[in-house]
This record gives sequence, C-alpha cells and structure tokens, in this order.
Amino acid sequence: MKTEPGQTVIDNGVLIDGTGAPEIKDGCVIIKDGLIEYVGTRQNAPLLPESIRRIDANGGTILPGLVEAHFHATYFNIRTLEDLDIKYPVEYVSLLASVNCRLALECGYTAARSGGCLFNVDVWLRTAIENDLIPGPRLSPSGREICSAGGLMDWNPEFRKIGMEGLVFIINGADDARKAVRALVKDGVEWVKTYPTGDAAAPDVNDHHTLCMTFDEMHAVVQTAHNHGMKVTGHCRATEGIKNALRAGYDTIEHGTFMDDESMDLLLERDVPVIPALYFEKASVDRGHEFGLSQQVIDGHQETLDGGAASALRILRAGGRLGMGGDYGFGWNPHGDYARELTYFTKEVGFTPLETIKCATRTGAEIMGRGHDLGTLEVGKLGDVLVVDGNLIDEIALLEDRNCFIAVLQGGCLKAGRLAPRQDTRVTVDG
Repeated sequence: MKTEPGQTVIDNGVLIDGTGAPEIKDGCVIIKDGLIEYVGTRQNAPLLPESIRRIDANGGTILPGLVEAHFHATYFNIRTLEDLDIKYPVEYVSLLASVNCRLALECGYTAARSGGCLFNVDVWLRTAIENDLIPGPRLSPSGREICSAGGLMDWNPEFRKIGMEGLVFIINGADDARKAVRALVKDGVEWVKTYPTGDAAAPDVNDHHTLCMTFDEMHAVVQTAHNHGMKVTGHCRATEGIKNALRAGYDTIEHGTFMDDESMDLLLERDVPVIPALYFEKASVDRGHEFGLSQQVIDGHQETLDGGAASALRILRAGGRLGMGGDYGFGWNPHGDYARELTYFTKEVGFTPLETIKCATRTGAEIMGRGHDLGTLEVGKLGDVLVVDGNLIDEIALLEDRNCFIAVLQGGCLKAGRLAPRQDTRVTVDG
C-alpha cells in the first residue's frame, strides 16, 4: 500500500494515542513519508514550514485508525442460512466483499482481522487492497472455516447432496483437521477459524452450551497451523469449549462468553486476547423479531449477551486483552454499523472511552500481529489516523456517524472523510 510523500500535520484537537494513556488536550501528529514523526502537544512540536499540508481537527479528536478484529468481508445482509455459501457465486461474493471493504474504511476502520470468509476471498482482498486496486482496511485473512460434522456450521441437510466447501471444511477426527489446515496453508491465510462450540442461533442441536469439536481435533488444528506459521482462533461460547481452546494452544478466543474461574486463570496465564463480538447478540435481541427469529433464539441471544458482557468486563478488569469486532454482515447487524459495538461497551458494559478505544486500536493491531506498526499513535508507526469532529471522551457514539469524520488516513494518504470524495456504500441486496 502506497504512503503519502512529504509531511502532514494534524492538530487543533484532543489526541488519544490508543495506548490507554490520558488524552492530550492540544494534540498534534506529524506524519512524514507515511510514518509518524511526532506525537504530542502542539506547543512542543518542531517548527514546521508554512507550506506543510495541514489537517485541522476543528477542536475534535485525533486517534489511531480503528481495527475491526472480527470482520466478515463476504457476509452481506445475511438473513437465512442459505445466504451462506450456496446463494451467490464466488464472482458476485467478491464484488460484494469489495463494497464492504470500502465501507469499513469509510467508517474509520483502517485495519481488520478476518473472522471467516467465503471462498478464500479475503486473501485476494488483502492483495487488492495492498496493491491499491480497491480501498479497504489492511487485512489479515482467514479464508474458509473448520467445523466438525454435525456442528454449528454443518447445517446443510444431507438430502441436498451439496457440500459447504465455499464456507467451511467439515471434519471428522484429527486427521481431517490436519487435512483442512493444510488446504488453508495452500490458500495463503494467516488465521485458521474453527467452531469448537455452538451458538444461540441453533438452539435445537448446537446451542451456546454445546461442544462442536473434540479436543483432539482442536489440538491437531493448532499443531498443524503453528507448524506453518499460522494462528488459530475459534468460536467459543460454552465454558468447556473455551478451556479446550486454551489448553489446545489457540492464539485468540472469539466471544469467550461463559467464563468460569478456571478458564479465566488459563486465559490470563497465556495472555490470550478475546474478541467478545457482542453487538451481534444485542442486535439479535433488539431486532430479531423483525427478521423472523424465534423467541427461543432471541432468549438464547439474551443469555449470551448477558454472559458475554459480564465475561468481557471481568477479563478487562483482571488485566486481560480484548479486541473489538461485532460480527457484522447480517440483516439485523449490517456492515457500516461497526462502531455501535464501541458505544455498547462504553455505555452499557462499563468500559471507559479510553479503554474501549484501546481495545479497538492497540489490541486489535496486536491481534493482527501488527502491533509493531499499527494501532497506536507513536513515532515510527504507520500514519493510519482517524480525525473526528467532536470529543470522543464526551460522546463515543460520534464514531457511529461517518458525517463526523474529517479525515481517514492510511500511511498518511487521505482515504475518506469530509476532506476526501465519498460515495454512499450502504447497499441493500434483494433476492
């Protein structure tokens, strides 16, 4: 991805550096040739030529570009299970995903970690974004997912005589698990996404307290993936599934919904980040009836929401690490609403604005394996910066409104916001 040559100064705003440190009232960031050269107060900034490019924060907030740590680029207004894998061909899915990537960038998300993707599209999205063919967040891809036969993602009835190969590898045993990971090695993914547990969306046979993979299968996935330099994550709601993932050596935990004392001790001992992805649960409760979800499913999502919120706050207060990513791409939880997750954690779970922003920037970058060059405003890191018209300490919900964005920069290049041309990418797909 290209960087902007020359110098750019961003000032006249409150600076939040993403490390969790207190905000700087009269903040200033200087970017030179795409890298951050100075972060601090305007008063202490070096003398700059009058001709330097300047972005005026208008008394608002200067912060790192946000990181969506559970990004489903190929999910597009999913309403029924048939929307996954079998509804659209890979060619159309690729086009839809490119629209989602552009929208994510316009929403201030300059980087993202995939939480599962149809047809391996996210690997090629990463290539297209890095080569400036399409706009989007810097992307860490995961490709197709892994689930045991009869598990949460093996929903397609046998009588249809069609597989789920575009979405998920269905495995039976450790040997199948290794085979699936080796296919992902060839695909070029960075993350292997698995389904150790069920979900409230499948209350009859694979609910949120059900195990959907054996420990042997999970351990085989980790051994094979780590051997090839890939990381492993998993959809983990049930307590025993969380413990199995931690014992197997998972690198992150998606959701981590029902944590007990033993799972907390394991998590903190290994310093494994958790991505709660709670806004999907909240949206399912708030809008489920509108989209035909049964009361049984909605009640399950409420239990998951309550358990997940309690676990997330407990993890944070115990010194654990959390990333932000709300499982967007469903009809009731669409792309473009990403920052609602941040508002929810701040206003309803009990995080401070600075804690939420740290999770959505620094920790997100660490989860991607990019903590060395992304996620915080520090000298030497890439100039991925979001400038918001308004004080996020007073009202974090400003991040939900793209009209409040003065500038979104990647490597110092202006990509979105008021200062850049913008098209509305909130598209509805019929059919």
